[in-house]
Amino acid sequence: MSDRLFIFDTTLRDGEQVPGCQLNTIEKIQVAKQLEALGVDIIEAGFPISSPGDFNSVIEISKAVTWPTICALTRAVEKDIDVAADALRYAKHKRIHTGIGTSDSHIKYKFNSNREEIIERAVAAVKYARRYVEDVEFYAEDAGRTDNEYLARVVEAVIKAGATVVNIPDTTGYCLPDEYGAKIKYLMEHVDGVHKAILSTHCHNDLGMATANTMSGVLNGARQVEVTINGIGERAGNTSLEEVAMIIKCHHDIDIQTNINTQKIYPTSRMVSSLMNMPVQPNKAIVGRNAFAHSSGIHQDGVLKNVQTYEIIDPKDVGIDDNAIVLTARSGRAALKHRLHVLGVELEQEKLDKVYEDFLKLADKKKEVNDDDVLLLAGADRSQNHHIKLDYLQVTSGVGVRSVASLGLSIAGEKFEAASSGNGPVDAAIEALKKIIRRQMVLKEFTIQAISKGSDDVGKVHMQVEYDGHVYYGFGANTDIVAASVEAYIDCINKFVKQ
Repeated sequence: MSDRLFIFDTTLRDGEQVPGCQLNTIEKIQVAKQLEALGVDIIEAGFPISSPGDFNSVIEISKAVTWPTICALTRAVEKDIDVAADALRYAKHKRIHTGIGTSDSHIKYKFNSNREEIIERAVAAVKYARRYVEDVEFYAEDAGRTDNEYLARVVEAVIKAGATVVNIPDTTGYCLPDEYGAKIKYLMEHVDGVHKAILSTHCHNDLGMATANTMSGVLNGARQVEVTINGIGERAGNTSLEEVAMIIKCHHDIDIQTNINTQKIYPTSRMVSSLMNMPVQPNKAIVGRNAFAHSSGIHQDGVLKNVQTYEIIDPKDVGIDDNAIVLTARSGRAALKHRLHVLGVELEQEKLDKVYEDFLKLADKKKEVNDDDVLLLAGADRSQNHHIKLDYLQVTSGVGVRSVASLGLSIAGEKFEAASSGNGPVDAAIEALKKIIRRQMVLKEFTIQAISKGSDDVGKVHMQVEYDGHVYYGFGANTDIVAASVEAYIDCINKFVKQ
């Protein structure tokens, strides 16, 4: 009989802490429903006390999904726990995730405390959370750098206090796989009552070992893994859900089962990438554009003779269908609606009609419309309520001449126009924009990404603009890369201008 591994997805909490990846409540609900369809057991919906937006998101996600447990993060502070319990009031299955740092550096420098006092605070937090919910998870922050003997004391104490899950985070991504696995094994062997709770992994990818550490933890007794879609998360990211799910699916000698419907992996990856404006690196395991591409002649020959020579995963197992319907300008609403459904997006008829109009305009410019294009179109209404909108843009550029741009903006319904020259079309367009928006802004980062490889492709532009000591993140997408750049810059400005 195989063991059950619980999948705890923190895309909407830890993943959303990535600068520029913030979602509104509607988008979070969309992701949460897709995670439910994927088969995720626990959805960490947010950190309720951190902001009104997070509080409201936990409430609305609790209403929107049915069978997954909804989890809310807190510190080991009574007020945090009170607010989390309030945010979870509509959840069918609810969990409070509370905890405190346990490494000597956290105890000394973060809390100015001592080991005994930290255990007392940990126990008090778990007991307080149990007043609200039966399912309480405790996290020992920086457990990766906590010595095993003291960590075992903490784990044993919180289990006796009522914790049902104990999270052992490698918060800084420092551990080696053997070291992290040995830590889980030590706890399994030295904590009295350890089988009354589930040990959980939560690994970061600072040294590129998040997935390896997670699997080492699982092989040594952990039965919950904390993961994100596409491995997104603070700094270098978290353990990738798709990597853990497919490792277990491919390695039949690992007698462990998950509830993940792996055929939903690829569309979920595309949805999160699109909504969070976070590109997936082409060589990303499982979901990258090149994950199933073969350019070496030897590899191509082998794959043509027998696909298993160089592919251990059938692309269809992760939701990549070579026979998917190709969308063109001749495709109807039904084909578009079907593709959106496959990608986990359900639209009301009025919104579908609007997206279809935009789809036809894009299809006239491109030979084929791909999944990323469709998701961009479905999310395009995010800019409809912007204070500042681009009305038109005209650029003249060439070799040996200085680029000139003229553009028109609508600011709260009032029309403005300006023109400027610059060192290239993008520079000229932004200089014209600055003549209208008279603010001291500094462009800090400018990234262009093509979704596929065609010259008619939609270009995605990510920008960071500094204004008044704060950095704002913007995003734009267009078949015209200059227009996409201007839209991204305007998106930044809309983050700080008064509505």
